[in-house]
Amino acid sequence: MTLIAIFFPCISFLLRGKILTAIICLILQVTLIGWIPAAIWAVISLQNSRADRRNNKLIRAMKK
Repeated sequence: MTLIAIFFPCISFLLRGKILTAIICLILQVTLIGWIPAAIWAVISLQNSRADRRNNKLIRAMKK
């Protein structure tokens, strides 16, 4: 998934169900200069969503 976020940032957002963000990312990556910020944005977003899932799992485990 990280490789998809680097090479195809807008597809990474689409696969995670963030349609509006994917459209904004596609507009950004249309320019060659915008490709690098779009890829960085996609990777950071992917890492944040993974961290959120980990935290939610820990919170649920602590509540039990």
